[in-house]
Amino acid sequence: MAEPVRSPAGYRSYPPEAVRRVWFIKRAQELGFTLAEVRTLLHLAQGGPEGCDGVRELATEKVADVGRRIADLQNLRVGLTLLVATCERPGPDRDCPILLALEGAAAGMPTASRTKERS
Repeated sequence: MAEPVRSPAGYRSYPPEAVRRVWFIKRAQELGFTLAEVRTLLHLAQGGPEGCDGVRELATEKVADVGRRIADLQNLRVGLTLLVATCERPGPDRDCPILLALEGAAAGMPTASRTKERS
């Protein structure tokens, strides 16, 4: 964007198109798009009908990414629920997948190997 003109009081005056562009960028970021993806979306938006294929491809990739993140968050929720349920037990009696995964990662071992050791 070009640097905006300043008012006599020193305030910057942005044209409406620049304001719309910033709002677009911020909203896209809120939806999980990276700045590189936003740049692509802005470029595709200026491309007319040919841009639809590119936007569709980017959106399809984002749908898959969102699905993976949702699955990760659901797994985290299950693990946290188990953690809360076992907090009252003595340490050796706790069986939380999050703690097991963290212990395995700290030891440089895959989670499955660490789980077998605890059995």
